[in-house]
Amino acid sequence: MLFKKIKTPGLSHLSYLIGSGGKAAVIDPRRDCDIYLEMARAEGLEITHIFETHRNEDLVSGAPILAAMTDAKVFHGPNAGGDVVYASTTREGESFEIGQLVIEVIETPGHTDDHVAYALYDSEYPDGAVGVFTGDALFVGDVGRTDFYPDRKREVAGLLFDSLRKIMSLGDQVMIYPAHGAGSVCGSGMAEREFSTVGHERKNNPRLQIESRDEFIDAKINENHYQPPYFRLMERLNLEGGDPAPRVQRPKNLSLSELDECSATHLVDIRYPMAYASGHFPGSMSLPVDMIPAFAGWFISEQDSIILIGSDESQLASAKEHLVRVALDNIVGGYTGLVPAAAAGKSLAQIPMIKTGEVRRRLDKDRSEWTLLDVRDADERSEASIDGSLHIYVGELNERWKELDKSRHYTLMCASGMRATVAAGWLASRGFGKLDIYLGSMGAWKASQEEK
Repeated sequence: MLFKKIKTPGLSHLSYLIGSGGKAAVIDPRRDCDIYLEMARAEGLEITHIFETHRNEDLVSGAPILAAMTDAKVFHGPNAGGDVVYASTTREGESFEIGQLVIEVIETPGHTDDHVAYALYDSEYPDGAVGVFTGDALFVGDVGRTDFYPDRKREVAGLLFDSLRKIMSLGDQVMIYPAHGAGSVCGSGMAEREFSTVGHERKNNPRLQIESRDEFIDAKINENHYQPPYFRLMERLNLEGGDPAPRVQRPKNLSLSELDECSATHLVDIRYPMAYASGHFPGSMSLPVDMIPAFAGWFISEQDSIILIGSDESQLASAKEHLVRVALDNIVGGYTGLVPAAAAGKSLAQIPMIKTGEVRRRLDKDRSEWTLLDVRDADERSEASIDGSLHIYVGELNERWKELDKSRHYTLMCASGMRATVAAGWLASRGFGKLDIYLGSMGAWKASQEEK
């Protein structure tokens, strides 16, 4: 018997390969899906079934691509908001045999209307389910978000409450296998570990402690979530079926002269924030490679072309891998020679870093020409904020930068300075010239308060 969990870094996406008796099934595959075929063949298994828990919003499904590679059949739940052209609709009560394993469908709407969970049984141990693939309904330490149907807020939150009770009814012994781990945009309270049981979640998951359906609904509709623009692209592609990932995962290397001659919608500096702040090509935005999964979809659109500026070839390859998983494939090339470029006389821009003392000094002065801009999310802001600061979530600067005055001086802050650098880089790429970054940001501010 085979059971493999495949984790996609950055997106914190979890997919699964199970197999028995010469057959195998994949649950929620990612776009770059060769890995499932390689693993199955290494075990002498043929992939015959592909199951999707729902129409994903945060990544391109690999289901149609893997189906074309294997002739496996794809199954998707009902009520997808359109025709999932590459899948057959499966409904509650249907079951599928994978050798000695049996997968049974449970309709679990709430996160999305089409959401299903898949209970896993082992025919050699007939006393109940052994596991359940919960998709985005139930996570380790959290439950799915319910903000995708704003005109039906209470209804869909109530549907999730009911769906969770279905999952709980499988029994405390059942292992849960969610589609995401900590760090995903699909939940904010997930535990760092990626293993749990129904029983453990029943006792420890805060949302499952709420026994009243109305109280659960109230809690869910008062959550703060953000929806990057690329979610709409993922939803469309996961109805139509996305194209296979590019076979070459390394961007074309550009020389300095090619870089100068090449035009692209975005010049994206993927180096670490301090490196970007110390010196970057004018007009480039900052999107550190590890932050691409969270923020690229806010600032880069499907039709946009991209040039990547990195420290080395491995950074460029990692960046392209992240971008491909959300269908931002139009990468013109990559460049790694920023320091030699500076030595050759290429002009570089900088964004200064300032400390807590300077922030305090500015707050105490006339602020008619200066603003402290807090780019943390709403939950962080509600817990603690600096009096006199303006709040715009970093992702929402994709459009809300137009509300700001380019002649004004802005200091960007977040929790530590990472997202502040992304925000400052975006504003710099839009033509803002009076910018600096609060080094340490809210963490440094709190530490200074404790020292008093």
